[in-house]
Amino acid sequence: MRRLQRRGPPDLEGLNVDVNYINPFIEAVDNVFSTMLSVQPKRAGIKVSAGQSDQPSITSLVGMSGQISGVVALRFPPPTALELASRMTGTQMPEMSGDVVDAISELVNMVAGSAKAKLRYEPPLQLGLPTVVEGNGYKLKYPSKSVWLEVSFSSEAGPFSMEVTYHQN
Repeated sequence: MRRLQRRGPPDLEGLNVDVNYINPFIEAVDNVFSTMLSVQPKRAGIKVSAGQSDQPSITSLVGMSGQISGVVALRFPPPTALELASRMTGTQMPEMSGDVVDAISELVNMVAGSAKAKLRYEPPLQLGLPTVVEGNGYKLKYPSKSVWLEVSFSSEAGPFSMEVTYHQN
């Protein structure tokens, strides 16, 4: 998985995203998906996001607090979520269910936990409980000084994206 080599793109207000905070999350997606799901994600793009979903999707997010505060979210089209949940559980998931929600929640938890270990803050970052949002037309919001950075991926299980926002405390 390629790491970002420079500061991230400016947001609409001219703020920058420090890739030193984003690269551990990109690496965590690669590690968790390849190890736990036998899926090789390929980074398809990166952009500043409004945190909005206009297409049907299932999004799992977890908050972080400590020296930085923020949120990491994984957003999946329903067919991708079903395929990943099926791979994770070893059982075919033909439709959205509590088991799919649990699997998607666990994925964001593993990604956040892996990134947390790579960030190596003292004291360590604290992670909240995962939350899942399903539907379309919803918007993820966070404090005004934060920027949502969206990293899109392609994979044999389907497309998905990771969105990260943070600010230093």
